[in-house]
Amino acid sequence: MHRPVLALLAALACLTLAACGGGGGESEAPSDPIEQVPEDTPGLREAVKEARKPDATSFPPVEGKTLQQIADLVRSGPQAALATSVLTTGENRFTFGVIGQDGKPIYGPTAIYVAPTPEQPAQGPFAAPADILLTQDRYKSKQAATDTDPFAAVYAAQVEFDKAGQWAVLVATRRDGQLVGAPTQVKVVTKAQDKVPDVGEKAPRVATDTLETVKGDETLLDTRDPVSDMHTDFATVVGKKPVALLFATPQLCQSRVCGPVADIALQMRAKYGKQVEFIHQEVFVDNNQQKGLRPPLQAFNLPTEPWLFVIDKQGKVTARLEGSFGVDAFEAAVRTAL
Repeated sequence: MHRPVLALLAALACLTLAACGGGGGESEAPSDPIEQVPEDTPGLREAVKEARKPDATSFPPVEGKTLQQIADLVRSGPQAALATSVLTTGENRFTFGVIGQDGKPIYGPTAIYVAPTPEQPAQGPFAAPADILLTQDRYKSKQAATDTDPFAAVYAAQVEFDKAGQWAVLVATRRDGQLVGAPTQVKVVTKAQDKVPDVGEKAPRVATDTLETVKGDETLLDTRDPVSDMHTDFATVVGKKPVALLFATPQLCQSRVCGPVADIALQMRAKYGKQVEFIHQEVFVDNNQQKGLRPPLQAFNLPTEPWLFVIDKQGKVTARLEGSFGVDAFEAAVRTAL
């Protein structure tokens, strides 16, 4: 299974958040996710707070410059770790991390620039707000509860690509009063080449695993510790009520971002569970990577994981998120079906 998020994970080995509370009760989620960012690391909360609200006008304007000319205006050093693999012509949610030379994540106001090649005119800057990955303690896994260096947030920008092919990307972040940059490149495909169900399309009516289908073996149903109770059969509810369907493997995901999204799903269910059915589907047959993907992932044509699909009561996809997504993106996706 191809995992572009491995770049994010290899660089962010500290990101081991699975989900720790039980099934999660019907209580309101916190109004501001910034409250979950630890205060014991000096400057962390303030840095993430600033990173959540970047101002595109504070970054160098393109004014006909090439991407290379924009890159010449920033200081090199950090690396961009991509968390999105499926990019198509048109508008995309582009997610990534920024990693310093010390291997630790960098948080600060961030934007990205793109161009087919570094020598062609740049497009941007596209603001990339930081999205917090941390939840209330009651929704964390045992792993997350004991993690002494949690990864706090991931960046996401809305970027439009006007043609398929290779694209050059420059990530620009303000840190300690300086603008630092990280180059990378991505492949963009046409809409026709994208086989993953998209917004506006009918979701495949596929049966997802329940305690009955795994013959009562909770360890096969869910790698989360402790196991959640988000395991209703998707086929029995789709078309009847809104559904938030999460494909993730908290224990086996090599990107190590699957755990946090399971935590966030539980936290979102505490707020929206009366209106939306939240379902978590594990990824590998018998939780064995050598046995391949489970049938629900094959039905959705998923090339990576994790993925979140929000489906309205008519059975149409209203939102899809890939790779790494935090509290803000998850909640915004859920609300598209209400």
